[in-house]
Amino acid sequence: MFDFHKNHRLLVLAAFLGFVTLSFIVAVFPAYQMQDVAPLPDQPALTADEREGLHVYIDQGCVACHTQQVRNIEMDNVWGNRPSIPSDYYYSKERMDVWRQSPSLLGSERTGPDLTDIGRRQSSQDWHLLHLFNPRSVVGESVMPSYPWLFEVVDSSSVREDDVVVNLPDAFAAPSGQAVVAKEEAMQLVAYLQSLKQTELPDGRTEEFIPALRKIQTQGMGDEGKSMGLDGGSLYKQACAVCHQDNGKGVAGAFPPLAGSEIVNDEDPELMIKIILQGYDARSEYSVMQAFADQLSDAEIAAIATHERSSWGNSASEVTEEDVKKIRDFIEQGATQ
Repeated sequence: MFDFHKNHRLLVLAAFLGFVTLSFIVAVFPAYQMQDVAPLPDQPALTADEREGLHVYIDQGCVACHTQQVRNIEMDNVWGNRPSIPSDYYYSKERMDVWRQSPSLLGSERTGPDLTDIGRRQSSQDWHLLHLFNPRSVVGESVMPSYPWLFEVVDSSSVREDDVVVNLPDAFAAPSGQAVVAKEEAMQLVAYLQSLKQTELPDGRTEEFIPALRKIQTQGMGDEGKSMGLDGGSLYKQACAVCHQDNGKGVAGAFPPLAGSEIVNDEDPELMIKIILQGYDARSEYSVMQAFADQLSDAEIAAIATHERSSWGNSASEVTEEDVKKIRDFIEQGATQ
């Protein structure tokens, strides 16, 4: 017994038994427990294109820099409305074959943002294509690599009717007479990213985040105390800057500028508020803007709108929470009639 450290056979056997034991604890038992997990009632299955996009996501190594797990701490609330649960991964955990489990999508590092709810945060197909072709075209400080092999540069005259052309800003555009067309793999990857949306829990169930100290200290305060701390600039960076850019100049050919915009500077903010609440798809030269009615509160929209109307040379009046509430109520009443 005292010669254990000198007995090579015992050392190898002990190491092997330790490895097997830990493998069962860490991998085998949890894998069997996952067999009992069922999808949420309203959780849609992946389409054929979305599943192929999942394979592209794995092949391109996206999981190395992006997570798909909203932890139960308040700082993760920015990535989803609730902490992730096993059912969220039901349709992405199918085995590759008898011997291989599908790769884990949870990830362990957030070099880039979490993608659990990216399909709701960023629903624009055009934005995703721009971002994949060259991330710097929409996020100037991005460290994400470009994926030009998912696209093809062709003569403009040879573009087919069913080709998806990427409308790049001038600084990243193809040479004159040529166009950048998304390959099938790029479209499948975008379809998968757009499918990443958290499903609401049934029966009104909620999964709570562990609150930060600041939230604990402000509990019991009225609505006025809660809304006083809203920072329109920070909210803009979280919800809007990814398309309209930090400087409000947008992306030429994709997302319109807010600096100097007639809509933003209009004395009456009604149209601007409606666009934020309902989204916008009335200008063919720009991408579709998603609706934020179900993502942002009246106070948050008011703070963002006020920031936009007072930045980058804009000088319009403040937007109040009451302004937003009136328009939201009007829209909801119209929808029920």
